[in-house]
Amino acid sequence: MSHFRGVFPYLVTPLRENGEVNAEVMSRLCEHLISCGVHGLAPLGSTGEFAYLSPTARTAAVRATIEATRGRVPVVAGVASTSTSDAVAQARQYEKLGADAILAVLEAYFPLTECQVESYFAEIADAVEIPVVIYTNPSFQRSDLTLDVVERLSKHPRIAYIKDASTNTGRLLSIMQRCGDRLGVFSASSHIPAAVMLIGGLGWMAGPACLAPRMSVELYEHCQARNWSDAMKVQRSLWELSEAFARFNLAACVKAGLSIQGYDVGAPVRPQSPLTPKQVEELRAILENVH
Repeated sequence: MSHFRGVFPYLVTPLRENGEVNAEVMSRLCEHLISCGVHGLAPLGSTGEFAYLSPTARTAAVRATIEATRGRVPVVAGVASTSTSDAVAQARQYEKLGADAILAVLEAYFPLTECQVESYFAEIADAVEIPVVIYTNPSFQRSDLTLDVVERLSKHPRIAYIKDASTNTGRLLSIMQRCGDRLGVFSASSHIPAAVMLIGGLGWMAGPACLAPRMSVELYEHCQARNWSDAMKVQRSLWELSEAFARFNLAACVKAGLSIQGYDVGAPVRPQSPLTPKQVEELRAILENVH
């Protein structure tokens, strides 16, 4: 099974005014990120607005990413649904398209039991032959994964990683202690990648790396070399950008930033709203200090 580590930007989904995925812009963005040294790409994460896209647009986003990367870095394709059967169908389709791994997200409307949450992820992993990253984000999800569920899922032969967006490093350390080498941990929050890598994390999967790929890779490399002082200097340099993501809508912020950087990624899907002109100027000033 492939071993992933490093910086995996959560890609935006560039959209034309008619709602179609702009594969040309996606290709340009992927090319830029790869040239900056990122270690993988993740379409249809939170930054990719998976919850707002049609099935056709989701598939188009994954296909465009795979075609743009041409095997140079792994593609971890996001799968999300309220229905297990639909999530399984997505996972199988993306594997057939050439995805290197699946990022599994649980969408929930009705409350779910611990057993039901566990079965959702396990059935996705049962359906494919590529690694699965389980993604838990208590800020958005109705049903989070308990430590017991995470530990049991880590014993599945294809569930190899977790991206935990709780920002709780104590929880992450508990996961590492319980699961050992069975489950690699990626930082999700853009505030704490250095801390996560200090305690044994493998890298960083998050949207801000789209706007600051070189600094994100630099941060990772300092952590790999255990140059923690230099890593924290880079982390602090990214702090203002991280704060912007906390204040503004995530996808809208990344899309506005990429627009400033010359990528016509379009507006966030309604009912989300683009950043206001004042917010865009705030973001522009922040981006002058990142690369």
